[in-house]
Amino acid sequence: MTRVALVTGASRGIGAAIARELAAAGCRILLNYRSDERGAAEVKDSIVAAGGEATLLRFDVSDAAETAAALAPWSGDGDAVIDVVVNNAGVVKDAPFPTLAQGDWERVTRTSLDGFFNVTRPLVMPLVRRRWGRIITIASLAGLVGNRGQVAYSAAKAGLIGATRSLAKEVAKRNVTVNAVAPGLIDTDMIKQIPVDDLSKLIPMRRLGLPSEVAKLVRFLASDDAAYITGQVITIDGGLA
Repeated sequence: MTRVALVTGASRGIGAAIARELAAAGCRILLNYRSDERGAAEVKDSIVAAGGEATLLRFDVSDAAETAAALAPWSGDGDAVIDVVVNNAGVVKDAPFPTLAQGDWERVTRTSLDGFFNVTRPLVMPLVRRRWGRIITIASLAGLVGNRGQVAYSAAKAGLIGATRSLAKEVAKRNVTVNAVAPGLIDTDMIKQIPVDDLSKLIPMRRLGLPSEVAKLVRFLASDDAAYITGQVITIDGGLA
């Protein structure tokens, strides 16, 4: 690829792995982060060291005005267009529903759902006009089957799945594909507090997934080889579902 890819929430975990993988595929990476400047810089340095190109782009996806300002150079009719949009940014605020704070509910849903809207909406029409584009959203198995203590997270990810399927129908005739990836239990900081052995027993493959494995799936969906795949939710969960 010789295209530009925006990866939100790319300072660590799955987002960082996706940024590295797309850079290895030849994409110029716009590496978004909200607060982890050190982590984002380390990801950028690793991409550059491997011969790729990456630019740090700091903004909070849940902030509409901040996101619009950051994406303005790529949302017009000029030559600067983001070809691949990877909506990865998300937060987790787990709690039993009766004790779930309203602020935590809003933080989770605003980051995933509002973030999807704030990032994707200004970038869609340039893709439509160029008649090529890839929009890939990182959902979750929780958005398909639910999970105890994750009502907010599951609701947000389920919303992303619905948005993915609907948007795919709107832009398919313009050669813009829209897909979601739904990881299961992936070895990231998000699940570090849970004993690995306990988690592995739940998975038919008896191991956690790797961020790099999710990233390789995203790389395929971003490629020309995936041109006839759209409106899909692809699980990557070791057989858990």
